[in-house]
Amino acid sequence: MKNNFNKHNFLIVLSISFNIFLSYAFKPEIQKFEDDLTQISVNPITVSSDLQLFIDNFIISELKGGTDLRLHHPTAKEIVLENNNPWEGSGSGFYSVFQDGNLYRMYYSAWNFIIEHEGVSDTPYYLCYAESDDGIHWRKPNLNLVEFQGSKNNNIVMASGKLGDVYPDLGHHAVFKDNNPNVAPDAVYKAFIRDWSIESGMKGLLAFKSSDGFHWELMSDKVVITNGAFDSQNLAFWDQVRGEYRAYWRYMEEGPIRSIRTATSKDYIHWENEKDLKYFDAPQEQLYVNVIKPYYRAPYMFIGFPIRYVERGWSKSMEKLPNPADRLFRSLKESRFGTAITESLLMVSRDGHNFKRWQEAFLRPGIERTGSWSYGDQYMAWSMVETKSQMEGAPNEISFYAVEGNWGTIKKDMNVLRRYTLRLDGFVSASAPMSGGELITKPLIFDGDKLLLNFSTSAAGEIKVELQDINGKPISGFTLDDCESTFGDTTERTVYWKNGADVSKLKGKSIRVRFFMKDADLYSFKFE
Repeated sequence: MKNNFNKHNFLIVLSISFNIFLSYAFKPEIQKFEDDLTQISVNPITVSSDLQLFIDNFIISELKGGTDLRLHHPTAKEIVLENNNPWEGSGSGFYSVFQDGNLYRMYYSAWNFIIEHEGVSDTPYYLCYAESDDGIHWRKPNLNLVEFQGSKNNNIVMASGKLGDVYPDLGHHAVFKDNNPNVAPDAVYKAFIRDWSIESGMKGLLAFKSSDGFHWELMSDKVVITNGAFDSQNLAFWDQVRGEYRAYWRYMEEGPIRSIRTATSKDYIHWENEKDLKYFDAPQEQLYVNVIKPYYRAPYMFIGFPIRYVERGWSKSMEKLPNPADRLFRSLKESRFGTAITESLLMVSRDGHNFKRWQEAFLRPGIERTGSWSYGDQYMAWSMVETKSQMEGAPNEISFYAVEGNWGTIKKDMNVLRRYTLRLDGFVSASAPMSGGELITKPLIFDGDKLLLNFSTSAAGEIKVELQDINGKPISGFTLDDCESTFGDTTERTVYWKNGADVSKLKGKSIRVRFFMKDADLYSFKFE
């Protein structure tokens, strides 16, 4: 007993001594870290009149009561495109969608991926085009640009083939309209297309330009990005907030882990500042496409919808998923062709490099149906657009588009594109039960005359808002008791206190915003 006691005392003394050593040895670093945290909590965030969302917790100081952050999911709508033309098929999986004035444009890869007993058969790759007046009803115009089986009566924009010393692979592309205010007239539309030169395999990304979106030419006779694995939708866009182009492409980390890399450029040709994406609190996962773009309603935020790739292996559940014969046949070539499953996630960044990635799926494979729960399923188009609601009198909503029936072998035309919808800013809400809850922001500096909310309550629910000073003391005239109850379901509603809605006397000052909610979801807010 005595020996055990002495050993125990020795361990205690050793532990205390070691902790004392650490406290002195690393005191400057610990103190600096604590000082940095204090500084972050004290320094106000300038929000001006920018829209504030809750996809991350950047502006949130505290959640109280039953309030939590709730991830929402798009609602499935109609099929908008079927890949049933002879030049299209089961491998038509990557789409670029954007609004161009009153017209919605869509560029997509067209090819048929056929798994046969003796191997894999690929048809030629094409870049095709569709357009819409509302983002809901799409047409494939006859472009008369590229010959297919003796006719130019098709919607093909470009065909894969050797171009100088490179080999543009139209199965992997990303097209966008360049919003750079100094863009050259012959480069209003730009694209990244993978170079798949036969001699060297996947070499990198080629930069293309066009004046009209139909006639394309190389901007450089060499690839402009080379460090990566490019069998994905690799993309770039003009970042209007930071005044630069930003690219995202597929990269393979050691493991190997399918991951994402980014870089910036001033001219779309010379790229620098290459970095792998980092995530605050999400585990390492296999991620295919990234589908990243500035959120058009809050362009300082980058929102992405990466594909999570999961190999589940064979099991009773796998055997019960749709199209089991098709799944088994595909697995004869590679097991993962039959047992891998894909779905879309949601992530957001304020600097383009460090992302908050939600671990729960944003777009699940959904209810089991023909062609679903497969490898390549739920690949989301790049990217979201705003469309009118089909409910009369309702506000506009966001439309997303996702692939179904990819790599199917039962029917060639099983591959389709389905539309999904979400309310404006409806990705994540601060949600409170009927028993009540609160959200209190960090200190903010705003510029505006009134406070607007995007929210939803039940008939009995409500939201009240209190404006506080930097120390959390209610400001006279803007207390919770002064605030009128706000209820309903709308994307924009002004908050009123007893003396009205005018908050202009507080702009430029450091304040906190306290939201008290009952049976309510708050999606976003802004001062205007």
